[in-house]
Amino acid sequence: MELAASRVLTPDGFVGPAKVVVEDDRIVAIEPVPSAPDRVLAPGFVDLQVNGVDDQDCASSRADWDRLEQLQLATGVTTWCPTLVTAPLDDLRARVDRVPPRDTIAGIHLEGPFLGGRPGAHPPELLRPIDRDWLDALPESVRIITIAPELDGAVDATRALTARGVTVSLGHSAATLDQVRACVDAGASMVTHLFNGMPTLHHRDPGIVGAALTDDRLVAGIIADLVHVHATAISVAFRAKAHRMALVTDAVAWRAARIGRIEIAHDGTAPRLPDGTLAGSSLTMDLAVRNVVHEAGVPLPLALEAASTTPATVIGLRDRGRLVVGARADLVALDPDALTVAAVWSGGREVA
Repeated sequence: MELAASRVLTPDGFVGPAKVVVEDDRIVAIEPVPSAPDRVLAPGFVDLQVNGVDDQDCASSRADWDRLEQLQLATGVTTWCPTLVTAPLDDLRARVDRVPPRDTIAGIHLEGPFLGGRPGAHPPELLRPIDRDWLDALPESVRIITIAPELDGAVDATRALTARGVTVSLGHSAATLDQVRACVDAGASMVTHLFNGMPTLHHRDPGIVGAALTDDRLVAGIIADLVHVHATAISVAFRAKAHRMALVTDAVAWRAARIGRIEIAHDGTAPRLPDGTLAGSSLTMDLAVRNVVHEAGVPLPLALEAASTTPATVIGLRDRGRLVVGARADLVALDPDALTVAAVWSGGREVA
């Protein structure tokens, strides 16, 4: 199979017109061609934080995983991490065990319950001290864990988790800069939804935001729905981090009006708790790309890198999130101006 486009995003930037040659589920060549359809070919998107989509909640025992996958693929997401939020430990472990293995699922993201001073929509009464025995017993399907650096044992837990290949992301935290740096020194490599679930940047107490924007060891996830983060703040983050930004949707099953047992309602801008606290988003990854390009002024190559290459890299995926020979043939075709999804291929098969 040959997929041609006027612009093809490679690790070295756009080339084109060019074609991507696919055999079975792998890219075998990227070659120039004299002409090609006027479209952008990019790596399939990688979303590291998806609590649910539309009416499908990843925490529900009745989740329709075929539908979840199709909803993701329709927006260009070819790899994703079902995200499970704070719950009692036995309940949370049962939810982990219900997530099925799929080619599109890179692993599970546990966002809680080991959170700190900025719980956001997470029920404060369910937050817990770090439980090493519980963490050590988690299956290999868990790929990312969000923890707060200010918790006792956070550094040791970070060191142990990263030694097992789990990506530790720092978030829902009021940690000091020194506490954040200690966890980064121990192997933490990401910040969960930058600016949200943490104090604002203060010039005398930079905290987790200051670390995220200045420490190149950290990838900063960001929810670019223009509700969680203003377009100007998105622009600031990309100017500070450039190649270390990761777009995440933090999407929830807003039509189902819940995240696990947490009741939510969409107010026309975003899902919220009854008291108005933001509780995830109704964002899709293709819209996130459009927002950062059209509203925040981020160059398209950087936006696409943040939607694919960087999130794949931070969780250790080397064969996804990039268009190179040998990579899995996960691609998304976009309209060159509107940046809407025109077609999607997963493992070399057209799926949307």
